[in-house]
Amino acid sequence: MAFPALGLAPAILRALLEEGYEKPTPIQAQAIGPVMEGKDLLGCAQTGTGKTAAFALPILHRLSSAPVDKTRRGGAIPRVLVLAPTRELANQIGESFATYGRHTGLVHTCVFGGVSQMRQVKALQRGVDVLVATPGRLIDLMEQRLVNLSGVGIFVLDEADRMLDMGFIQPIRRIAAALPTTPARQTLLFSATMPREIMHLADSLLKNPVKIAVTPVASAAPLIEQSLYMVPRMKKALLLRILLRDEGMSRVVVFTKTKHGADKLCKHLVTAGVSAVAIHGNKAQNQRDRALDAFRIGRTRILVATDVAARGLDVDAVSHVVNYDLPVEPEAYVHRIGRTGRAGATGQAISFCGEDERDQLRRIERLTAKRIDITPLPPVPEDLLTFAEESSVREPRQAPHSSHPGRSASRGGGYAARSSEHAPRQGHAPRAEHHTRAAPGEAGSTTAAPRSEPRGDGSARTSHAPKPSRAGGPPAGFGKKRMKRRY
Repeated sequence: MAFPALGLAPAILRALLEEGYEKPTPIQAQAIGPVMEGKDLLGCAQTGTGKTAAFALPILHRLSSAPVDKTRRGGAIPRVLVLAPTRELANQIGESFATYGRHTGLVHTCVFGGVSQMRQVKALQRGVDVLVATPGRLIDLMEQRLVNLSGVGIFVLDEADRMLDMGFIQPIRRIAAALPTTPARQTLLFSATMPREIMHLADSLLKNPVKIAVTPVASAAPLIEQSLYMVPRMKKALLLRILLRDEGMSRVVVFTKTKHGADKLCKHLVTAGVSAVAIHGNKAQNQRDRALDAFRIGRTRILVATDVAARGLDVDAVSHVVNYDLPVEPEAYVHRIGRTGRAGATGQAISFCGEDERDQLRRIERLTAKRIDITPLPPVPEDLLTFAEESSVREPRQAPHSSHPGRSASRGGGYAARSSEHAPRQGHAPRAEHHTRAAPGEAGSTTAAPRSEPRGDGSARTSHAPKPSRAGGPPAGFGKKRMKRRY
C-alpha cells in the first residue's frame, strides 16, 4: 500500500514525496485510517517504527480539511494537544509536524521546561493549531492562565509508559480534566509497553478505542543484535575503551545510570582522545541541543546519555548502543536499544553487567523473554595495561552492604579486588605470616621473594612480583575472577 491510497490531502502527499517516503510502515498503515475517521486509538509500538507519523499525518489531514472559524478574532487557539515526556521527544514531534505540514499553512509550537517561557508564551499569543508540550511546563502555563485549551479537539499521549516512569500520570489526569469534554473529542494513546497502570489510564481516557499492536509488548527489535559482558564496575571504562577501538563503532550511544556518571565517563573518554559529548537532565537546553547536533552531523562519535535521551533521540545510522549501566526499570532497556536498528536498519546493543546488576539483568531477560548471550572479555592491549591496573572510572561510592571485614570495595587491579585484609594499610606493618609457613626466601617457601626498590628519600620499599593469572580466567588486566550469571 502506498500513501496516496490512504486518502491523505494533496499538500501532505507532496511533503511526503519531497521527503522520499513512498510506503507507510505497519503502524502507519493501521493507524492513519481510524484516526482520519475520528476514532480513539490505543497503539503499542516500539520506537523507530514510525509512530510519530502515524498520528501526525492523519491529524494534519483533519486540520487542513476542517472549515476555518472566521468569527473568532485574535490568534488561533490550539486544536491539537500532544503530550510528550521529554524535551527531545517534544522537539522531534514538532519537527515532524513542521515537515509533513509545510504546505498546509498550519502552525505548531513546542512548550517545555529548561528554557525561558517568554518565547513560548509569545508563540501561543500569535496563535497555533498544534501544541506539543511536556506536562510540567504546560501545567505551569495553565496555572498562570497563559494557555487556552478550550479549543482542543484532539488529545495525543505519546510514550505514555515513559511518562508513567517519570511520575507524570497525575499531571496527565489534571491536564485531561482541563480539556473540553465534548463527545467529539478524540484521544490517541501510544506506548511502547503496556503495564497495568497504562491500561487503567487508557480505560479512563479512551472511548471504544481501536487497538493496534505491531510488535509484541516489551519485545526488542528483531534487527538488533544483543550481547552481554560480565564485567565489574571498576573495569567498565577499560572494556569500553577496548571496544571503541573497533572502527565499526562509528556512531555510539552510551547509557549511564546517573548524571554524574555520564559527565565523568564523557570526561574520561575525551581525555583518552575519543570524541564524546554528554547529555542529561542537568544540562541546559542549548547545551543539549548542541550536543545532539554534534552527534547527529557526525562531528562527535560518542553520545553519553542518561535515560532522558532513551526516548525522542531520533538519529539516523546509530551503529551501536552500549548499556554502560543496566537500567533499573527493565522497560528502559527496550527503549535504550531502540536507538539503533531504526527504520529497517540493523544495529548492535552491548550491555555491561556488574556484580550488583544481576537482578536487573534477570528482570530484563524475563521481560523480553530472551536470554542474552555472554561474550568473552577481549584481551587488553599493552598500551592499556597500565590503565587497567591503576585507574578506572566509577560511580560515586555507595554504602556497603555489610560491615564485615574482608568485604570492602575493590580498589582497582581486576575483577576480584583485594580486600583490606590482604593489603596493609598505610603506616602499619604487614600482618605476620602463619607460624607453619616458611619465611620468604627460606627453604620450602613457595611465595615469591620480595624485591627492594629505592624511594626518592633514599629508603627502600618492598614490592612483590605479580602472580600469574589462573588458567581459564579473564584476560590480563581484568582481574582473576570470572563472573557468572548465578541464576
